Amino acid sequence: MMLRPQWIAALVLALAIAAGFALLGQWQLDRAISSGEVVERSTEIVQPLSDTVSPDGPPPKVAEGQMIETTGSYVPGDEQIISGRHNGGETGFWVVSHFVTDEGFSIPVARGWTADADEAEAIRERLATQMSILSLQPLTGRFLSSEAPVLPEDGADPHTMTTVSTAALINLWANWSDQPVYQGYIVDSVAPEGLAVIDSPEPEVEVPLNWLNIFYALEWAVFAGFAVFLWYRLVRDAWEREVEEAEIAAAAAAETSAGSPDETSGPAGADRSHANAP
Repeated sequence: MMLRPQWIAALVLALAIAAGFALLGQWQLDRAISSGEVVERSTEIVQPLSDTVSPDGPPPKVAEGQMIETTGSYVPGDEQIISGRHNGGETGFWVVSHFVTDEGFSIPVARGWTADADEAEAIRERLATQMSILSLQPLTGRFLSSEAPVLPEDGADPHTMTTVSTAALINLWANWSDQPVYQGYIVDSVAPEGLAVIDSPEPEVEVPLNWLNIFYALEWAVFAGFAVFLWYRLVRDAWEREVEEAEIAAAAAAETSAGSPDETSGPAGADRSHANAP
């Protein structure tokens, strides 16, 4: 049955369709891998902040963890304490200041870390009253995206902050009035007296996979297998149909043969025999 010309042609068609599905699956796999490729970049080469990210907009992925530099000045009185921050395996506090670049753009700066809450408060008060000797000063650190604000736990001080959220900080800056602001913050590479430098390691490079494309690739593989299976199922159905028709025909022939009387037997045959007798 499978060697008949029409079924060989059907097999060729099924294999062609399966090959097309396989190519589509390969294309989906290539998309899944290519979308997960990591663009080689060096986050440790210091870049100008203005060339890395723009204010009043989401930062690009390539800006995450980038070492940057800029110039500007701190705004005394806008310091905030961020609790629950880890440094060297210990939990403590960050002191975060309001920095304005020489272009007039605002950005939070994590100045340093301490394990003592009272010390963090004392340094915050000191920085709030400390005036910069220079109108503009350099700043070098690692740029990180703004964190989502988190509500304090039940029973905690409602003013407690545990994340560096630009959206939350601008509501606490005294003289901020809708100036452009970066949607992220800088971890300072140095720390004021009394604070430890915040641990800011080079970001790890991860290679994500597009699981949706992988799922589509598996679907195309299933379709390719189904094309060949469909051909096999059609051939088998045709073979079973022929076998069934042959059995029906054989049974009908047997019934016809069993129901036909012998012309030389029976009374009529006997009479003719006596008539011909000498």
